[in-house]
Amino acid sequence: MRTVLDFPRVVDDVSVRVVAGLVLVVVLATAVTGWWWLFAVLAVDFWLRVASGPRFSPLAHLTLRVIRPRLPAAPRDTPGPPKRFAALMGAVLTTAIAVLFAVGAPTAAWVLGVAMVVFPALEAFVGLCVGCTIFAFGMRVGLVPESVCVECRDITLRQRSA
Repeated sequence: MRTVLDFPRVVDDVSVRVVAGLVLVVVLATAVTGWWWLFAVLAVDFWLRVASGPRFSPLAHLTLRVIRPRLPAAPRDTPGPPKRFAALMGAVLTTAIAVLFAVGAPTAAWVLGVAMVVFPALEAFVGLCVGCTIFAFGMRVGLVPESVCVECRDITLRQRSA
């Protein structure tokens, strides 16, 4: 039984890459306009995705309802737990950046802001999820138990059980 705070076990990689592209657009818009409060808006969106996947995220809704249906790419299943970890990284980074701007430390904020340009750009354009890579490393060294993400080992296990 799903609850409001469930995160999907499997997500569409194409949709995830579109959301990453939208994050990149917002970060670049912030850099151009100087409206640092957009990092706080991004932080809220990231925290919503960490808590419940796409259910309450405005960026995810824009992606799933407007952009994704217009893309010809076939869905590509990918495990959800590493994407949730990546969203957590985004939540922590954007929250820290917003706080740094709020307390008058813009240089430190933009140092962290570089990651919020590089990470979503890698996801959107190359398909490289830095958070997922760190999650996989955590699994390899035993920090993340395999039970957290059996699909990470073999996505076809999830497809067979569905």
